[in-house]
Amino acid sequence: MTRILIVDDQEMIRVGLRSILLTHPPFEVVGDVGDGLQAVRFVQEQPVDVVLMDIRMPGVDGVEATRRIRETCPAERTRIIILTTFEHDELVLAALRAGANGFLSKAVGPTELITGVEEVAAGGGALSAAASAALIGHVSEQPSVTIDDEMAGRFAGLTPKEREVVVAIASGLDNAQIAAGMFLSPYTVKTHLNRAMTKVGAKDRAQLVAFAYRAGIAR
Repeated sequence: MTRILIVDDQEMIRVGLRSILLTHPPFEVVGDVGDGLQAVRFVQEQPVDVVLMDIRMPGVDGVEATRRIRETCPAERTRIIILTTFEHDELVLAALRAGANGFLSKAVGPTELITGVEEVAAGGGALSAAASAALIGHVSEQPSVTIDDEMAGRFAGLTPKEREVVVAIASGLDNAQIAAGMFLSPYTVKTHLNRAMTKVGAKDRAQLVAFAYRAGIAR
């Protein structure tokens, strides 16, 4: 059973998310709250496996709530997925730095939502195409990108296929699209992805993309 907390200041969104998640029996929605401060208190008082966190809320927003949760709850205990419309892509990076494990657009369908929660709950990271686009947009607006030599050294150990998969992910493609473009099976793509994350020390898909930009292999 995966215990899920929904955090959003709009009641209709919370109701919609709950109705979708409850169609998947392994999920249990243990609560839904309307602001970041309530989310922090809830996680401190009750065990939660995955938090679905709106990024823009009055008062304590999703970024600050994520940071506060991480002060007492490591990723091994509680995973956090940021829900956003990606109107302000700098918030995506801020949430990543605060300790978020994945990003999903509020416009995702039921299947992608359930799959994303499953991936993050299992220790991976959900990163929708919209999230990748937000990261790309933020980086491309910077006047210059300083390559992190230490990080570049980590990526030097990747095989050509692993590197190609990382670049494709950073460009916003999902596993199925990468598999079709590289003439590989989705399972093989996932294998390359997992090996790449292990080699560079990325805890999930979102962090892998951030590392790729720091290493200069994704632009």
